[in-house]
Amino acid sequence: MGLDVRPVQSRRDLSRFVDLPFRLYRDDPAWVPPLRLERRIFLSRRGNPFFEHGEARYFLAWREGRPVGRVSAHVDHAFNAHQDNRWGMFGFFESEEDPEAAGALLAAAEGWLRARGRDRVVGPMDFQMNDESGILVEGHGLRPMVRQPYHPPHYAALVEGAGYRKAIDLLMWSLEVSDRSKVLPVIWELADRVGPDHGVTLRHMRKRDAKAEMRRFSEVYHAAWHENWGFVPYTEAELDNLALEFRLFFDEDWTWIAERDGEVIGAAVTVPDVNQRLTRMNGRLLPLGWLRYLRDKGRMDRVRVGFLGVKPEHQHTGVAAAFYREHFDMAARKPQTGGEMGWILETNVAMNKAMEAMGGRVVKRYRVYERELD
Repeated sequence: MGLDVRPVQSRRDLSRFVDLPFRLYRDDPAWVPPLRLERRIFLSRRGNPFFEHGEARYFLAWREGRPVGRVSAHVDHAFNAHQDNRWGMFGFFESEEDPEAAGALLAAAEGWLRARGRDRVVGPMDFQMNDESGILVEGHGLRPMVRQPYHPPHYAALVEGAGYRKAIDLLMWSLEVSDRSKVLPVIWELADRVGPDHGVTLRHMRKRDAKAEMRRFSEVYHAAWHENWGFVPYTEAELDNLALEFRLFFDEDWTWIAERDGEVIGAAVTVPDVNQRLTRMNGRLLPLGWLRYLRDKGRMDRVRVGFLGVKPEHQHTGVAAAFYREHFDMAARKPQTGGEMGWILETNVAMNKAMEAMGGRVVKRYRVYERELD
């Protein structure tokens, strides 16, 4: 059974690239099918603002005339400039339980990156750390939430068998924000003092002002996360894309901005778990997918806390605690009473301790791998 790894060269090849997970996971009840149209746009060099500062190549592994695996190789020049390195990335990794195919795919990605002067390959990232990242190594029985990858247990062995080692783990914490009894009292004490002692006010983001709100959010993001492993700044085009998602899918009630003397000092963006709707749509908007999306709009009972940060010079004010309290208060009024926080880097001791103080527990672990290129 001959194996052949070839780059994606046509629209038909790209369709096969997008469709492969639908075959691999068709009998896996935990997998959530993405929207095929959204995936094609995301992979498009004209539709994704990543390609303003990045380049990529997609590969399919073929055996007996059918695809058995896929991978991307990509270079993010904005990431390299910010991190002052020459890394390349792999992403969109999927494979049958076939070590030969997985190894050949990753070797093809490495060859493409090596030809572009990269000295290390890191991944998976689809395309950046703020997109779906890592291989799921804990939590296989749980459905992925919005913008979380999903993999069966054998994927880690496939990547490690190809010579990759752990770079870092990304943690997802489960929080039932309807249960205040699990929260350490100091959280409420800090939240109570944020206004009287520090003059900080909190408000919800406004969809009608989405572009400006995303730029306010980016102020906090770039200040609070810029030294994190894997960080890359948002571009203007990426912020505009995020603003469009905000208008379409986000719930204003689950987003906050913290301000002090007219300055934005903190932001929290929590997203209702759209994956709870996507499970019923099987990757299609038509003919009935969009109708199901609208009909099931009120059925989401989980959220993902995607971003919660405070500018470093204001982290003593208790703003993070105030954001936590807002989440509990909102859960008392909304259908969503719990969810997951993260991902959080395993090295982020302060935030992981905060999750423990909130009564959280780690329920998923995603592993990012690396390999030096000769």
